[in-house]
Amino acid sequence: MMPHVLTRSLDRSATVFLLVVAAVGILVPLSNLLLPEGSLFQVPTYLMSLFGKYVCYAILALSIDLIWGYCGILSLGHGAFFALGGYAMGMYLMRQIGSRGVYGNPILPDFMVFLNYPKLPWYWNGFDMFWYAALMVLLVPGLLAFCFGWLAFRSRVTGVYLSIITQAMTYALLLAFFRNDFGFGGNNGLTDFKDILGFNVQAESTRAALFALSCLALIVGFLLCRAVVTSKLGKVLIAIRDAESRTRFLGYRVETYKLFVFTLSACMAGVAGALYVPQVGIINPGEFAPGNSIEAVIWVAVGGRGTLIGAALGAVVVNYAKTVFTSGPLAPYWLFMLGALFILVTLLLPKGIIGTFNAWWEPWKAQRISPNAESAAREDGVSEPKMAE
Repeated sequence: MMPHVLTRSLDRSATVFLLVVAAVGILVPLSNLLLPEGSLFQVPTYLMSLFGKYVCYAILALSIDLIWGYCGILSLGHGAFFALGGYAMGMYLMRQIGSRGVYGNPILPDFMVFLNYPKLPWYWNGFDMFWYAALMVLLVPGLLAFCFGWLAFRSRVTGVYLSIITQAMTYALLLAFFRNDFGFGGNNGLTDFKDILGFNVQAESTRAALFALSCLALIVGFLLCRAVVTSKLGKVLIAIRDAESRTRFLGYRVETYKLFVFTLSACMAGVAGALYVPQVGIINPGEFAPGNSIEAVIWVAVGGRGTLIGAALGAVVVNYAKTVFTSGPLAPYWLFMLGALFILVTLLLPKGIIGTFNAWWEPWKAQRISPNAESAAREDGVSEPKMAE
């Protein structure tokens, strides 16, 4: 009886989460577009774009929780996959500017004209087509994660060593993208976007559609992660997390499982970055900063590692706090506050918000259900056999 009750409870919580995200994804854009400006329930465009950022961060947090919470892979470089997905979308948006740029060149983006590029670099070809850019959003982060993971997992690099290597990877990409001769805009990055699929990026209707699409991507990402962690594959991942050597001894190809989930997680992070860029309006090498990846791990820890819902909740809560505290006199101290938050959560709520709530809720609910079950059994004439004295 108990496993059935707990499973049903988890399914219900996942359903509630999905319904809330779907409701937000529908009601917020409708409120922005249909209600008059200044109305009590009208969500301003700037606030909708801010919420869109939070949703993209929630997708990134889901991708980290998938590998850290369920497979024990602590990646401190997932910001790199997020940024690569963002750059792939940014390159498409730059190609859509055409002759409307400052220099009026129909082929070369403004920064290339300024730097006297003779022609468009070969790796920019194809980004004038949305389907190609969408493919690169998945392929580039996924391919990097596959190559990196194949080398690291095959060499059995684990624990803190793997975390350090992932951070070194994102720092190397940060330095590479800062160089102007790489053809990605240098330290200024890519900005001044005009259109996406023929629609004005700055239009309220486009921003509303991007927000709704971000919520849809969060729903799909959550369902995908849940399908993985509740399957037999998910049980193997948990076994790898808890006892990797024993799992390998039982005959499982641990490296293959870790490589699959790491690549899938990177693709999810790339999608989050691609949705983030048109809503923010810029992508630059600062997104590769190792601090961003560490901050994303803190989101997962605050919300609850290994809960999925907690990861998304932690991303929203921490970033909302960041928005509040970085706009006032406490702005210079935000990083200290973030570090203190991580320490307090580690000491007082080691399972995070959702994990701690589940630890309190499930025993209480089990105690409440047990008397009801016994009462129903007596009414049906069924009772547990008594032990012989």
